[in-house]
Amino acid sequence: MIIIPARLKSTRFPNKVLAQIRGIPMIVRTAELAKEIDDVIVACDDSLIAEVCTRYGIRSILTSNTHESGTDRIAECARLLKLTKEEIIINLQGDEPFLEQEVILRLKHLMENEAKSRGEIPFMGSCAKSITSEQANDPNLVKVVLNAKNEAIYFSRSKIPYDRENQIESGAQYLGHLGIYAFSGESLQAFCNLPKSTLESIEKLEQLRALEYSKTIVMAKVESQSFGIDTKEDLKRALKMFSK
Repeated sequence: MIIIPARLKSTRFPNKVLAQIRGIPMIVRTAELAKEIDDVIVACDDSLIAEVCTRYGIRSILTSNTHESGTDRIAECARLLKLTKEEIIINLQGDEPFLEQEVILRLKHLMENEAKSRGEIPFMGSCAKSITSEQANDPNLVKVVLNAKNEAIYFSRSKIPYDRENQIESGAQYLGHLGIYAFSGESLQAFCNLPKSTLESIEKLEQLRALEYSKTIVMAKVESQSFGIDTKEDLKRALKMFSK
């Protein structure tokens, strides 16, 4: 199942999930691209979002308006829906209306395939794409370093790895993290019950909590032009980029 967390009062872009994209609210655009892949529900904190979803035939559920993160919101949604421990749950951000469907499918298949090969569903899954050295300088674009098994070693807003001898230019690569996650029903609840970690607080990256508590995050390398819509300027840039 794909659960899309949606909060109405975003700090940098108030009501952004209801911002119009060629006449259709952002949250609806995001849900529509996802529902061709799996069952979709929007976990929202305000009845206004729920009303918009109903108008467009998108299933939604009201959750608490006190959650600190989207992960906490989808965890409550999973409890309300009584999803099983074995259910693979994809956390798709509500501000990703231009994310390629192939990325969501790749993550879904990664979790399914890893579950078969490991004999259990990985604690978490996510995606990364190749980025340029210049892009890696942007602290708003999160970087990730992987091990030989394509499991995350570390995420950072800093430029990692440090390219001491300019090896990136000779074939190595920087990887940018895409903010889409997958859990099992069991690991989702377990993640939200872990105490907030030191690294998470320093970098302001929730996924570091899993790594600091020695949990595995399997990663799919994908190709994507999409990016999250955090500001009105982001939306203008995205509309121009994805004009077709």
